[in-house]
Amino acid sequence: MERIQKLGKDQKVQIKLSDHFDYKRLLRFVLPSIIMMIFTSIYGVVDGLFVSNYVGKTPFAALNLIMPLLMMLGALGFMIGTGGNAIVAKSLGEGKREKANEYFSMLVLVTVFGGILLSVVGQIFLPLIARLLGAENEMLKNCILYGRILLVSLPAFMLQNVFQSFLVTAEKPKLGLFITVAAGVTNIVLDFLFIAVFHWGLAGAAIATAMSETVGGVVPLLYFIRKNSSLLRLTRTKFNGRILAKTCINGSSELMTNISMSLVNMLYNFQLMRIAGENGVAAYGVIMYVNFIFVAIYIGYSIGSAPIIGYHYGAGNTEELKNLFGRSLKLVGVFGIILAALAELLAFPLTKLFVGYDRELFSLTCHGFRIYALAFLINGFNIFGSAFFTALSNGVISAVISFLRTLLFQVSAVLLLPVFLGTDGIWLAIVAAEVMALVVTITFWNVRYEEKHYGEGEGSGERILNPVTKIYMDEDSVFTLDTAQIRGVDSTVRETEVEMGAGARLQVTERLMTHDKQTAVSNMEVRMNGDGSSAQIISRSVAKGSSVQTFHPKAVGNAGCHAHIQCDSIIMDQAEVCSIPEINARHIDAQIIHEAAIGRINDEQLLKLRSLGLT
Repeated sequence: MERIQKLGKDQKVQIKLSDHFDYKRLLRFVLPSIIMMIFTSIYGVVDGLFVSNYVGKTPFAALNLIMPLLMMLGALGFMIGTGGNAIVAKSLGEGKREKANEYFSMLVLVTVFGGILLSVVGQIFLPLIARLLGAENEMLKNCILYGRILLVSLPAFMLQNVFQSFLVTAEKPKLGLFITVAAGVTNIVLDFLFIAVFHWGLAGAAIATAMSETVGGVVPLLYFIRKNSSLLRLTRTKFNGRILAKTCINGSSELMTNISMSLVNMLYNFQLMRIAGENGVAAYGVIMYVNFIFVAIYIGYSIGSAPIIGYHYGAGNTEELKNLFGRSLKLVGVFGIILAALAELLAFPLTKLFVGYDRELFSLTCHGFRIYALAFLINGFNIFGSAFFTALSNGVISAVISFLRTLLFQVSAVLLLPVFLGTDGIWLAIVAAEVMALVVTITFWNVRYEEKHYGEGEGSGERILNPVTKIYMDEDSVFTLDTAQIRGVDSTVRETEVEMGAGARLQVTERLMTHDKQTAVSNMEVRMNGDGSSAQIISRSVAKGSSVQTFHPKAVGNAGCHAHIQCDSIIMDQAEVCSIPEINARHIDAQIIHEAAIGRINDEQLLKLRSLGLT
């Protein structure tokens, strides 16, 4: 996995996914993805500038009307890219390179055939969809013209979205950057030639965009088909429904984000048309163009860092995951301050670039953009938070964050705030939605996790269960571990290690029942390293027959902390139960308590057992 690149007389080791990342190395790794996303976002902006200034208002309106549909279809590429990228990166981290290439190849083929299918269906239903969106007469013709040209290049556009993620995982982020820049430059140059020089109008803009998408999708395809020096290569593969389903679940947040944005854009336009008229809709369009570029920085960082997170997650390197998470939050915070400040400073010139010809529209747009810019302080955390859970193959949480952030919260805010604040309420809706989404994101970061091991049966064979659980808790995190073993397991050795930061709260509950000649050992070590950390550990067990149980809890207080360990066991027949507490206070404010009660059934013991479902 390690490669060396000669630079003159010196040799420089290429950054690898397995490296430890400081700020410098992390920024070097994600920078190509950030620039890549900025250039990708420029596509629509360049088309808008040329069409608005050289073709006219009606074609410009048609472009903006049909573009959400095209972006929605292309978002399937983002879903496969981000969702599949997490699986491929995890496989690489586990040392399964052949499997990683097999999954990668299958997902690329699915993207190609899926893109062709969507392109054909889109061509058939495009006129109907354009009418449903409100297009008629000349605008309808322009929508169909622009949409049908871009639907031809839809498979290439989807591939471009897929490869944006996989080129980073392949440890070729600079190649991804080069391809994206080449595609962006192609779009800009051809827009100028086809619209300003050849006067091909809206068709020229569509052809320029289609050709740039072809560059972005086909060039990396040719690279991965050939033998290359990256971690990935297109190989013989077979369809794997389970991996495809997991990919779709993992990437569902990205799909949801794009679909939600399209629906929300329609609602914003409806509200603005009702309150501020055509100027309001035009102002929102300008703000969205600038927003695409600013938010691209957050998306680029998330895409660039996701393979690293996925790799170390697959490798089980929890310490490096904590390092990446902490550094990423600090970087996103710095980005937010810089972007919000730039937005406030550049509101005047950027607005003038788009609508300087109309004083009233210019004033409305500039004012709205300065309010909208406050969202840049917050939305980076939500974008990274969603991508972080995607990289951990937790598509459900990622999708929840995206759904709430881009749809539910924004719809609620844009419907309610204008009632009290008028037009300003519409501009503030995004800020309110991002604040609410941040609360949800932080809640998920403070992890609450339940792990349950359950053995069931008559115990008529050698059934062994030896789980190993390692828990690393950051500041103020919450973790719940609930284990249950009821009969059916002949031999168990359970190893649990916990590292706790400041303010972390741990709740562990063990429920155990053994019989016949079964043996069960539970070794648990909890290290409370941060002030204010606390642990509650409860063990409830029943030993029957001639079974043997051993409970060995060790609590280490390295800071001002509190721990309470309880062991309650009922012993029957010829069984044996041994509780070996070990408490170690290494700080003057560490308070650690251990209680153990072992004996035959009595009312108090029975009550405790029933409270945990052991009867």
